[in-house]
Amino acid sequence: MKTAVIVFPGSNRDRDMFHALELITGTRPVGVWHTESSLPDADLVIVPGGFSYGDYLRSGAIAARSPILKDLVAKAESGVSVLGVCNGFQILTEAGLLPGALMRNAGLTFVCKEVMLETVNSATQFSSKFEKGQVWRCPVAHHDGNYFADAETLKSVEGNGQVVFRYANGTNPNGSINDIAGVTNAKGNVLGMMPHPENLVESLHGGLDGRLLFESLLEKAA
Repeated sequence: MKTAVIVFPGSNRDRDMFHALELITGTRPVGVWHTESSLPDADLVIVPGGFSYGDYLRSGAIAARSPILKDLVAKAESGVSVLGVCNGFQILTEAGLLPGALMRNAGLTFVCKEVMLETVNSATQFSSKFEKGQVWRCPVAHHDGNYFADAETLKSVEGNGQVVFRYANGTNPNGSINDIAGVTNAKGNVLGMMPHPENLVESLHGGLDGRLLFESLLEKAA
């Protein structure tokens, strides 16, 4: 599986993502600096976590206007798989690739902890290795992870099966509406999620729960 990781000033989870992808796919991802105009041929493009541009204005707002985003939007519209994690999720919503918005955490504080996620929809390319209803562990680390959508958008997202993951067992760390932790676009080839599956993919992390997401994508690309 060919993968690419976009890097912005302030990204700090790109190396984690590189390691996870190489560990699971056996192939080193291509790093793409945000000022480049085009992405390489890839089965999966990832926008990693971090604090692009120091989270000035709104988290992800400046990064969403970087030159590389024009080609990312085009690739997504053509059907290429795109995954945005944490700040990547924020960037994808700011770029209009995903519905809704990420606001300040309900407690107005940065949270860094482990949460539980429920796989709501296991029929996506990002979740096919999970069982529907499966509850699994995953770390979070963010200040602006409070997912919000207006009533009409929320009804559409819920009705179309675009909610893939929810915070489970009362572990919602940020106040996200309907406990939403990860959503796709209507086509299902773009996923944004606040938790970091790349940080729970080997025994040194203390668990392997996050591997199933990457293994789902690997199976889709096979």
